[in-house]
Amino acid sequence: MRPASDMRERSPLAARPSPIVTYGEPPAGTLPPGTLAVFGFGTSAVAIDDPRWLNVALEPLGAASVERWTVESDVTHGRLGDLRWSRGGGWLYAAVECDEADHGGPEGAAAHAYRLLSAFVAGSPERHVQRIWNYLGAINAGAGDDERYKQFCTGRIAGMGDVFAQGFPAASAIGHHAHEGLLQVYLLATDRPGTRVENPRQVSAWEYPRQYGRTPPSFARATFLPADDVLAISGTAAVVGHASAHAGDLPAQLAETRRNLDALLAHGGAPEGFDARAPLKAYVRHPEDMAAVKAFADEHWPEAPLLIVHGDICREELLVEIDGWRYR
Repeated sequence: MRPASDMRERSPLAARPSPIVTYGEPPAGTLPPGTLAVFGFGTSAVAIDDPRWLNVALEPLGAASVERWTVESDVTHGRLGDLRWSRGGGWLYAAVECDEADHGGPEGAAAHAYRLLSAFVAGSPERHVQRIWNYLGAINAGAGDDERYKQFCTGRIAGMGDVFAQGFPAASAIGHHAHEGLLQVYLLATDRPGTRVENPRQVSAWEYPRQYGRTPPSFARATFLPADDVLAISGTAAVVGHASAHAGDLPAQLAETRRNLDALLAHGGAPEGFDARAPLKAYVRHPEDMAAVKAFADEHWPEAPLLIVHGDICREELLVEIDGWRYR
């Protein structure tokens, strides 16, 4: 698979405005018009019988516990076995939940999830995948090539198919603390190609050396959505080149993560810094570190909406990872 260039090439076709991402409290009653997807974080999240609602297996550590995607259009939705979907305004949300036990482990489950998603996207008008989230249990368990995250990476690439031939999308992969066999994968796609953006401070993930597994991770550092109105940022941590930095040192990792985020914004041509139009999500390995992460965000990005959740980073030595959206 050939990764796409990180050069900014705008589509000659007009693109519809990107979904608006907000954080808040659980909705009351039915989901309002224009709702493309809603994610309730944690085991205490309410359950809503709607394909657009997903209970995410990551516990919230702050006031916000819900993420909403809203579009300026009517939305249709449905289910197909393990897959749920919704579409509206040229945008598509699709998600797969499955149990690893039904597919022989993390590699087989990842292949299953990505085959379902790839086939569905390939048959949809919204066939350009912009952003993906992956949540699996015990992500760091296992030694060497048997680490569960590395097995997941092999299954992911096996299931991707031709729909990803244009280049890898932005992505996050985080470990949850719910039922170990639960795999959750969801994506945002649209009917126009976006622009992949890499970070000049980091080796592209698909070019990582062999020490990171048989199959390197398959994601871009960010994607500029085709409306050219928002940068969708992948999970970003204290990685310089391809190596983890500041093992076990949370303040230093936060500072390095900030440098990576700033470099990504600058290289992608996005506005500098994070303000009220830049919702961020922080994944924190140790719940007791939540206060320090929030204090760092309050100091450097005081206006940015922040959702903090308990999640394990894909490398055992990393303590925090941040992703989000940078609207113009």
